[in-house]
Amino acid sequence: MAAQSTASPTDPLPAGFRLEGYTIQHKISGGGFGLVYLAHDGQGQPVALKEYLPVGVVARQPDGGVQPITEADQGAFRYGMRCFFEEGRALANLSHPNVVRVLNFFRANNTVYMAMRYEQGDTLHRLIHADPAALPEPVVTTLFIHLLNGLREVHARKLLHLDIKPGNIFIRTDGSPVLIDFGSARQALAHGPTAIAPMYTPGFAAPELYKQRDRMGPWTDIYAIGASLYACIARCGPPPADKRLEADEMVPVARSYADFYSEGFLNLIDEMLRLPDVDRPQSVFTVQKRLVELARQQAKPDLLAILRARMGWQ
Repeated sequence: MAAQSTASPTDPLPAGFRLEGYTIQHKISGGGFGLVYLAHDGQGQPVALKEYLPVGVVARQPDGGVQPITEADQGAFRYGMRCFFEEGRALANLSHPNVVRVLNFFRANNTVYMAMRYEQGDTLHRLIHADPAALPEPVVTTLFIHLLNGLREVHARKLLHLDIKPGNIFIRTDGSPVLIDFGSARQALAHGPTAIAPMYTPGFAAPELYKQRDRMGPWTDIYAIGASLYACIARCGPPPADKRLEADEMVPVARSYADFYSEGFLNLIDEMLRLPDVDRPQSVFTVQKRLVELARQQAKPDLLAILRARMGWQ
């Protein structure tokens, strides 16, 4: 049964739309898996409301609901919705200052929503590109030392993020980083019993996401952290891992950036980006410990002043 709708499959919900006590203000962002809105709860407090809306699988209905486009899409949609719901359940039980805070998750409009704490700030991607000057090493190490506190907690709960990249690392206006937009449900949908096309971020997805998914573990997120560190100094991600598996032409940063960053910092990035998972650091604690050792050798940065100047924050 094909869905009949005059709306575009990816149309966001309109301003003023109400569901489960939340009122939509406007769309904040969107991707292949869903949309994120600024909304307000019943007390008028802002929340980030994430809607499960896989592109190419569902169409928006005139009443705001969603419906699989074809009968064949039903299985993929419902399997992905179950993965999304279970991800919301897991994250709702995780409270850490460096991990996005899930406040509520619920079914509505024939799909699933996740209400998250609304944060003031911007992404690491924006920080990298807000100024042509490279990010100083002490700024990068300080941000990632704190970010890895959150990732350690995620891994301690036997969870993986699976979509770490500068666009999914949010920096609050107080300078604290937070992991957002987990990709584990997307990856489950891409390889479930009724799979849709994988949603990898080229350059940041570890090799085992393309092949040997049974080898995924903390080292999979560690590869993505290494790629995000690479982006901090190169202003772009490393070559995609699937291309590197065919012919690895990536120049080690220890060679290409030796004049700009410390040897220990660059060697760590190169180790995190090794193709064999067993050759990378095996735990977030190991990576964090080395970053802390590097930070002890650096002058402590005035992080807030640098962020405000670079991002134009008041």
